[in-house]
Amino acid sequence: MNDYLISLTSMLKTARLIFLLVVIVSCNQETEFSKLIAGSNTFDLLIINGSIVDGTGSEPYAADLLIRADTIAYIGRVDTTRINYKSAINAKEQVVTPGFIDTHAHGDPLFGDKMDNFIAMGVTTIVLGQDGSHPTRTINGQEFGLVNWMDSLMKKLPQINVAMFAGHASIRRKARVAYEDAPTDDQLKEMGDLLKELLENGCYGISTGLEYIGGMHAKEGELTYLAKIVGENGGIMMSHMRNEDNDQVEQSIDELLKFGQYCSVHASHLKVVYGKGSARANEILNQLESAKNRGINISADIYPYLASYTTIGILFPEWAKTQEQFDLAKVTRREELETYLFNRVNQRNGPEATLMAGNQYAGKTLAQAAEENSISFVDLLMQIGPRGGSGAYFIMEDSLMSTLIGHPITMICSDGSPTMRHPRGHGTFARMIERFVMERDQLSLEEAVRKMTGLPATTVGLEKRGTLKTGNYADILVFSPGEVRENATYLDPFQLASGFNHVIINGIEVIKDGSILDHRPGLLLRRK
Repeated sequence: MNDYLISLTSMLKTARLIFLLVVIVSCNQETEFSKLIAGSNTFDLLIINGSIVDGTGSEPYAADLLIRADTIAYIGRVDTTRINYKSAINAKEQVVTPGFIDTHAHGDPLFGDKMDNFIAMGVTTIVLGQDGSHPTRTINGQEFGLVNWMDSLMKKLPQINVAMFAGHASIRRKARVAYEDAPTDDQLKEMGDLLKELLENGCYGISTGLEYIGGMHAKEGELTYLAKIVGENGGIMMSHMRNEDNDQVEQSIDELLKFGQYCSVHASHLKVVYGKGSARANEILNQLESAKNRGINISADIYPYLASYTTIGILFPEWAKTQEQFDLAKVTRREELETYLFNRVNQRNGPEATLMAGNQYAGKTLAQAAEENSISFVDLLMQIGPRGGSGAYFIMEDSLMSTLIGHPITMICSDGSPTMRHPRGHGTFARMIERFVMERDQLSLEEAVRKMTGLPATTVGLEKRGTLKTGNYADILVFSPGEVRENATYLDPFQLASGFNHVIINGIEVIKDGSILDHRPGLLLRRK
């Protein structure tokens, strides 16, 4: 009996404490709300009756939001009889989250690429200048360098927020470094000066593409020199690492970690090509965690697909990547090249595992295209060459990739563009909700949202974005998780995602009741 009385007393004390906390929070919210409307009680947008998933990974909670201009003015319970508002969204039985941030995207919003694919899957900010290349154009003899490009984009106003990285290979070309050579001392200094200029003009760091022609010949000394400049300016080095194959990926990560002595470092689209199983994934994750424990600020992003996508050149050897090299190799090393292609494709799960794009065989596998032409897949590759298109390559394994996706260190990227023949460009963020939250129950909604909002904002350095907080910019989604659909497929990769009923960028609705509007509220974001 005494034990029962003690237990009952304890329960009453707990209930009383919870009641007092609720009263205190309610009083604080009422005070905050009263102060807010004392200045002005007019707002641009009210979002009411929603469940807030704030981007930090915290539990959802019920609240309303008030938006004034481009900013979240208030989060809490709103007495609608005491305010005026221009428009409202009833978010009953829906969640309200920050807009998604795509840490690795492609496209050129200045020169005509429409960003509907990103907006339709809930992305409000994209990070461009990836894989070592940033936008440059020459029009009527006039060169549009990145600073000019950024200034022009800011005047045009994009559909979506854009954050820029300086491309290592683009800087290399600007400094006239031959792609197979190491830069001279003077060229290296020029590269450093160019990088400083781009960082001073708002780039968030540098990107490298060490598996591609422009970056594959860069040695440690060159990259260390640039990493120090990035670190001195508070930026981050994002890297398409040198080799993502199962037997090379740890070595590639170790190379990236060397530069982590001088600046924050980030492994782009983390994968283990040909690797299998969650145990293998955990070996890679342990390598990253160990580095973090040593004080290296390492992060990584990943896309939720089992096929990669890049140019057909990925199948060719280093000595036959350019058209000039390829033409020479056909004459001087033809048998060696054909043997290499045969082994390389079969190592990558065979010609059935390469889905062609960017040429007359788009939508067909390498095996199908070869059969239709009554030739071997090697002969077909010899016909089209390393510059003859792109492809999706089915070279990853589900349990390994799912383990990487589920780890707290990784965030989500699309590595996609408006024109890419891969579903990740139109479906990535919807796929995360549809498959990993709703179907598989692998991630809680709040953790999935954190991987697509708060974590990438902190990693890149995007101020006042990525979380729902008073004073932050109003990049906001309203949706029902069970209604989100990816829609894009490998054979039909340009289908827009659906289910994101309202998408708001800088306080302006760009999707209303599921329909994309012709608004351009995006900004060029600049690192301060």
